[in-house]
Amino acid sequence: MRIWTTTAVLAAFWLISGVIGSKPINATSVLGENAISSPAPTNAKQMTVSNTEFGLKRVDSKGNVTIFQTTRVPLQEGNSYGWRIKLKNYQGEVKWREVLYLPKPPETWGTDSGEDFSISADGKTSVTRRTQSAPEGVIENFWTIAPGDPVGKHRIEVYIDNRLIGTFQFEVIPVK
Repeated sequence: MRIWTTTAVLAAFWLISGVIGSKPINATSVLGENAISSPAPTNAKQMTVSNTEFGLKRVDSKGNVTIFQTTRVPLQEGNSYGWRIKLKNYQGEVKWREVLYLPKPPETWGTDSGEDFSISADGKTSVTRRTQSAPEGVIENFWTIAPGDPVGKHRIEVYIDNRLIGTFQFEVIPVK
């Protein structure tokens, strides 16, 4: 008798609270609503990194960008440094996030207009978010040395879908 009473009480509660509805649920419309309110990540399949590079950016006369790999970046205005990550067997758009940690705040922060860019309260950390076309599975980002940039140890972390895919530790050194 207790089981039947418990079942009746639970069923009544569920009917009153709306857990059991009088109309069947249309699964297609529920999926459609969920897709609009909380979109699935662009990078739904697991991405694998096949290669990473960090160093000084070099551009040849044809506009081709190469990276001179180094962990020591001379503090010389106009020098560009950054990273390139090759994703294995991937083509399409990639949403990535870069976190740049500095030893102390620079005199100024600057970035290309239109980027999703933020700076920590202490001025030592920046976060850049970008959606980048990666037809050959390559994503990259570069920074340019500006007056007032600090010397010392720096670190860049790159994430896709909140998964760390690359860490680059380097030092900005004074020019002699």
